[in-house]
Amino acid sequence: MAEKISICMIVKNEALNLGRCLKSVSGIADEIIVVDTGSTDSTCEIARQYGAVIHHFLWNNNFSDARNASLELAHGDWILFLDADEELSPNSREILIPLIKNKAVEGYFVKIINHLGKEGWIETVPDLVFRLFRNKREYRFHGAIHEQIADVILQKNPKACYQIAENLTIIHHGYLDEVIKQKDKKSRNLRLIEKELELNPTNRLLQYHYGVELFRAERYSEAARVFIQSATDIDPNTIYLPKLIRYIVMAQQSSGQPQEALNTAALGLRLFPDYADLYFYTGLILLDLKRYSPARKAFLQALTMPEQPPQYASFGGVRGFRSYYYLAQIAEAFLDEEEALKYYLFSLRDNAHFTHALEHLVHILKPTKEPTYTMECLEKVCDFCTPMANRLMGDIYFRHGAYDLALHYLDQAEDGFPVSSDLKLRKAICLIQKRRFFEAVRLLEDFSRESPEYPIATVNRLFCFWIQNKPQKVRTLWQELHALGLAEDTERVLSLFPMFIKKTAPPPQLILGPEGMLLLLDIFQRLVAMQEIERAMFFLKALHPKSLADYSLKIAQIFVDYGEESRAIPFVQTVLEADPSAEAHFRLAEIFSHLGRLSEAEQHYKHALELDPDTPSYYVRLIELYTAWRQTILKEALEKHPENDIFRKLLEEVSSNHEATD
Repeated sequence: MAEKISICMIVKNEALNLGRCLKSVSGIADEIIVVDTGSTDSTCEIARQYGAVIHHFLWNNNFSDARNASLELAHGDWILFLDADEELSPNSREILIPLIKNKAVEGYFVKIINHLGKEGWIETVPDLVFRLFRNKREYRFHGAIHEQIADVILQKNPKACYQIAENLTIIHHGYLDEVIKQKDKKSRNLRLIEKELELNPTNRLLQYHYGVELFRAERYSEAARVFIQSATDIDPNTIYLPKLIRYIVMAQQSSGQPQEALNTAALGLRLFPDYADLYFYTGLILLDLKRYSPARKAFLQALTMPEQPPQYASFGGVRGFRSYYYLAQIAEAFLDEEEALKYYLFSLRDNAHFTHALEHLVHILKPTKEPTYTMECLEKVCDFCTPMANRLMGDIYFRHGAYDLALHYLDQAEDGFPVSSDLKLRKAICLIQKRRFFEAVRLLEDFSRESPEYPIATVNRLFCFWIQNKPQKVRTLWQELHALGLAEDTERVLSLFPMFIKKTAPPPQLILGPEGMLLLLDIFQRLVAMQEIERAMFFLKALHPKSLADYSLKIAQIFVDYGEESRAIPFVQTVLEADPSAEAHFRLAEIFSHLGRLSEAEQHYKHALELDPDTPSYYVRLIELYTAWRQTILKEALEKHPENDIFRKLLEEVSSNHEATD
C-alpha cells in the first residue's frame, strides 16, 4: 500500500504567500491541514481553493500547541511541515516518493534556501531543517517558539534513524526585510523566546535561537554573550554548531571586538577546517584592521574551499563573488588598478547581478574623462544584449556623471522595454547635457501636472531654457514652480536661476540642508560637465562659507572628474585649513602630481603618511613619485652628459624596475 503524505501548516493573514506555497505541493500531498490562528484576510478562502482541511485555533503564544493541533487532524503516514512563506522546489514529488518508502528512516532533515535582503538585492542562504517525519501519536512538538520535534522522536524511539533528504529543497521567503518589517517578527520572537527561556534557562538550542533574535535586533553585545553561553561545553557533533560559531564571530565583530572574533574564527576552523564563511569573515575583520596581507590570504583560502554542506548554512558568494570583491578592494588600497579590475571581473562573472563590482569597475575606468575607452573595455567583458542590462549600465553611467554613455545605453534600453517615467526623465537630462535641447524639452513636456515627476521635469525645463539664455521662459517656469509650494531650500536654490539672468550677484548667504545641497551640487556638477564654469561658480558663490566648507571636497572631486584640476585646488586647501586630514592632503597631492607640480605633491603625500601611516596608497604614490622624479633627473643628466655611462646605467635600472612593478 502506497505511503501517504500530510502537509501540515499553521497560518495567520498569509493571503500574499499561501497560494504560492499550496501550488508548490499540488500533486504531492494526499491531504493539506491548515490551522488558522486568527486570519482577517482571504487566507482561509485560498486554502479552501486547494482542498485544505481548515481548523481554527485560538492563538495562545505557543507555536507547538498550534502545530500539534494540525498533527491531531493528519491521517497520512508521513508529515511534511511547511510555513506559508515557503514553497517546495519544482521536482519535489519525484524526490519524495523514494524517501517515504525507506522503512529504516524515521525522519529527514531537509535543505532550506532562505532568501534574505530586500528588493533589488536578495541573497540566498542554505540551511538544514527537520521537516519530514513519520506520523505517530507519540510524536508531538514542544517549545513555545522555535518548536522542536526531532529530539522528542529520539526520546520516544532511541533507535530512530534520521537522514538528510538529498535534493529535496524548501524555498523560504520569510526573511526578506519587507516581510520581517510587515509582520514585526523581531519583536514578536524576542517576547516569546524570553518567556520560554524563563521556563528553560539552560536549554542550549533555545539560547542559540535567542542569540539569533538578538543579533537580528542588532543587539550585538548581548547576542555574543548568549551565543558563547550556548556554545560552552557543547557536543562537537551538534548539527547547528558551525552556524553558532559563525554567529559568535559576526556578533563579536559587530560589537567592536575584532580580536575576540578572530580568535573565535580560528577555533572554529580547527573544528571545521573547510568552513568557507570563517575564512571569509576572518578576511573582513583583518581588512577592517588594515592588515591587508593576511586578509588577502583569508579571502583566497575561502575561494579554495569545497562545496559547503547544508548544515554550514554558508552565505552565497563567500567562495566566489564576495571574496573576489574584497580582493579587488585590497588591490585598490594598493592602487593596483589592473589587479582590482581582474578581481571585480571575476566577481561579476560569478554573479552578474552583483552590481557593487560593476560600479567599482566603472569608477576605475574614469568614464567622465575616458568615455570611449571605458565603453570599449566593458563591452569586451560584459554582455549588454538585453534591455534590462542596458538600463542598468545607463543608470550606473548616469550616477557617475558620464552623460554621453548613459544616453547611449538608455536609448538601447528602450528597445523592447517599457519606457518608465524615471527612464524618460534621465534620458531628457542626458539630452540637455549634450545640448540637444529641443529633444529634451519634448520629453519633459510629456509629464502631466498629476505626475509625481512633474516638479523635477519642470526644474529641468527651467535649466534647459536657462542654459539657452531665454529669460522669459525662465521667469514663467520659475513662477510655475513657486506656485507648487516647494520646500524652502529647493525654492532658494531655484531662485538663483532668474537671479543669474538678471546679472545680479548673489550674496554668499545660503545655508542649505542636505536636500538643498544635493540639488545645488547636482546643478553644479551638470554645469561643470557642460564646461559652463561661469554659471557653475555663480551657484557656489551663493553659498555661505560654512556650507561651502562642508562640501568643499565633493566640489573639488567634481572639478577633478571633468578635468578641471586647477580649479579644485583652492577647495581642498580650504578643507586643509579647517581640518588637515590625511585624505585631504592625499587629494591635493594627487592633483599636484597630475599637474606635474611634483615638489608640492611630495609634501602633501608626506603629510598624509604622517597622519595615517596605515594606508598603503600613500606609500605607493610617494614611491611612484620618487621613481618618476629620479627618471626625470637622470634623463636631464644624460642629456647634459651623454658620454657618462653611469647615468645611462642608472636610468636603465630605474626604467626596468618601474616596468617590472607595473
